[in-house]
Parts: sequence; structure tokens; C-alpha cells
Amino acid sequence: MKKIVGYLQDYFRAVDKRLLLVATIFTALLVWANYGLGLNKAIRQQDVALQYLCWYLVFLFAFGAGYWLHFRFAPSSVNATGRFRALLLLAPAIFSWKMVYALNIRFSTNTLANSYWTAVAYWPFKVMVVTALLYLVYKSGERQASFYGVTFKNFSARPYLLMLLVMVPLVALASTQPDFLAMYPRMQNIVFLQQPGKGWNKLLYEIAYGLDFFSIELFFRGFLLFAFAKYAGQAVILPMAIFYCTIHFGKPLGECISSYFGGLILGVVAYRTQTIMGGFFVHVGIAWLMELGGYLGKE
Repeated sequence: MKKIVGYLQDYFRAVDKRLLLVATIFTALLVWANYGLGLNKAIRQQDVALQYLCWYLVFLFAFGAGYWLHFRFAPSSVNATGRFRALLLLAPAIFSWKMVYALNIRFSTNTLANSYWTAVAYWPFKVMVVTALLYLVYKSGERQASFYGVTFKNFSARPYLLMLLVMVPLVALASTQPDFLAMYPRMQNIVFLQQPGKGWNKLLYEIAYGLDFFSIELFFRGFLLFAFAKYAGQAVILPMAIFYCTIHFGKPLGECISSYFGGLILGVVAYRTQTIMGGFFVHVGIAWLMELGGYLGKE
């Protein structure tokens, strides 16, 4: 844990405080635009093609602004080569697909069962597609020590377990709030799981849900850090955190706000340890804690 604290201290000593302040204010304005003006709701009311375009523009604006701020406050921190620009345009395109694609496969003639199996297949399918796309990008670039941080080298579970312990009282507090309970547990939206004797089905659902966080960590703490680090060094962390915040626009306000700071912390740790496995461990652990908190909060 001391190492992680040291990584964070090193980062906050080195980062331009004006840059950090302006980036945080900019992120706060994005959050206000979403929750105050109903951005997420307005986008989700559109057809799929327009949703994709809207999310692409939102993500590109957030991600690009993060790098523009670096150009403004520390011009020498980013080497904007042609490949850097191509990656900058590609990143929002990949995640926008993940945001809007809906799996539409008929698994069963039973409507309730089909809804359940579609949900269970939905997350692993997206994990496979996103991982495959990122692997193609990885293979097209210069050789790196690992596939965007997918390695257990430098990984130790102990500090991440301590992080999860710190989160327990915070999740317990959140589980008393109506907006949290309206969102969690996610399985409450699957009518099939409300029937008796569905324990194994619930477990499978939660495992599938947890797998989704691998693609999120691979994309944000992997691709957005290690694919861009050659061109921007440590400057990759702040744009990633801003982008990461925007994917939480459909979540409760507190979760969205905390995602920015959580993104910074996980970004610093992943950048220094050169592995995303710690972030995945924490991320899926928090997700399951929130599922449990939502379940207990409704009891």
C-alpha cells in the first residue's frame, strides 16, 4: 500500500497544478451538462446510429480536450504524431460501439429465459470484440512488454484488498440512497431471476457482469495509457480519467463524480506498475460490492 501511496504522491507533485485544476473544472462542467441538461437521456432516445454518433462526439470532445489542455499548459508534454492523432480518433469509435451495441440473438422460445440468456451473453461478447479490436491495434504498433498491461508482473493482491475494505462503508452508505437502489442490483431488471430456484442463474449473471470490467480496464487503463504513453508519457493519465468519467453519465451522480478521481488513481497505479490486473481486481470487486449493497438495501 505504501508503494501505491508513493506513486500517487509522485504524480501529484509532478503534475502542473493549474492543468489539474482546469481539467477538474472541465470535467465538472461535463457532469453538470449531463445531469443538469439531461445529455445521457437525450442521447438514449435516439436511434442506434445517431446514438453512436452522439457518444462518439461526446467521448472525442472529452478525451481530446484532455490532451488540448496539456498542449495549452505543457506544450512539450505531448508529441502529436500522425499515429497519435489516428489513435485519438479511433479510441472514441471503439468505446462508442461498446456503448450502443445491443445483442439480439434468440436463445429460447421462452421470453423471460431469452431475456436472461441474452443478458448473460451480452457482456462476454462485448469483451471478446473489444479485446480483439484492441489486440489488432496493439499488433499494428511497436512491440511492448505486454498486451496493454495484461500481465501479472508487478501485481500484488494485498494493496487492492485494502482498497476494497475502504470501499465497504462507502458502498454501505450509498446503498441507503434511492438513486443507488434504482440502479443496483442490476439483476433486478431480469424478471427471469425473480423466480424461485434461480441461484445458479444469478451467479452466472454476476460472473458475466464481472467479466465486462476486464474490457473496461483493458481499454482505459490499458489501451488509453500504454498505446499513448510513447507520445505523451505520464500526460496520458488525465485525458483518460476525463474520458472515463463520461462513460458513467447513466449512473448515479455520486458514482459518476467518483469515477473521475478513481480513474486518476487507477491510472497512476497502472502506469507505474505497468499492469491493469490490480485495476481489474478493484473494479470488479467494487462492482460486486455494489450489487451486494443493492441487494441488501432492498431487504
